[in-house]
Amino acid sequence: MNLQKKWVMVVIAIFCALLWGSAFPTLKLSYSELGIPSTAIAEQMWLAGLRFLLAGFVVLGGLFLFRRSALQLTRRQYGILFIFGVVQTTLQYLFFYVGVSNTSGVQASIIISSNTFFTILLAHFIYANDRLGWQKWLGLVAGFTGIFFANWGQSFDGSFEFLGEGFLLLSAFTSAVGTIMAKEMGKGIHPFTLSGWQLTLGAILLLVMAFPFADTASLTWTPLAIGLLVYMVALSAIAFALWFAILQYHKASHVGIYKFFVPVSGVGLSVLLLPRETFTLPILIALVFVAFGIYTVNRS
Repeated sequence: MNLQKKWVMVVIAIFCALLWGSAFPTLKLSYSELGIPSTAIAEQMWLAGLRFLLAGFVVLGGLFLFRRSALQLTRRQYGILFIFGVVQTTLQYLFFYVGVSNTSGVQASIIISSNTFFTILLAHFIYANDRLGWQKWLGLVAGFTGIFFANWGQSFDGSFEFLGEGFLLLSAFTSAVGTIMAKEMGKGIHPFTLSGWQLTLGAILLLVMAFPFADTASLTWTPLAIGLLVYMVALSAIAFALWFAILQYHKASHVGIYKFFVPVSGVGLSVLLLPRETFTLPILIALVFVAFGIYTVNRS
């Protein structure tokens, strides 16, 4: 990899990580502005479906305008994309949206980073040439130690709520499964096509599941709420498409290391933007352990 290409990859990877980190406070602010309580699961699913459906349309629309040939798929590939959409969008973001509504933005930023460690564990059992050495074991132990400290949240009470921290861990695990699926099942599919269709198909299923139960008429669509939705749509369309693209041209071990910016930016922005969220000692310890763990398991 020459120096110019390396710096392009570094800038794009860090940019994607910072975008993903901003998703936690943005989503918390959206719930507050729209008037969606933590118990309104159907409304949370509906908001997730709307966001990812629009993001999928943006990506697919861009391909239709500028690279229409990438949209030509076989019947088998459409089946793969549907399965991938269910796992990567429907399940992952059902768990994510409910989990974020029942935890602080700071906690969510750290706990969701466990997807990196779940990916490493799954790869150990699936790929014969990707076994865990002492360095990766050290990173895994450090990472999950950080997740443990993150569960202390804004205080030292050590509470654990299944619909909060539990759902975030399920979201992280589903994300790891989706990463393996993308590597194995996405061969021969353009990364932007993979991103656009998995967002669109997964979002449609979220909307179908939520529509009979969601009280969408009660949502308060203020200018800020609309602006936050537009930002989240752009975030999804840009970050997913760029991330899949650099993964196609660079080794995962060269790119994954920059994911440690996700909890860092997520924690920082949550403390800055969300009321009643503070930077406590357990959060500091968690952040250090998680960042060190992500760095260690991806260090070549």
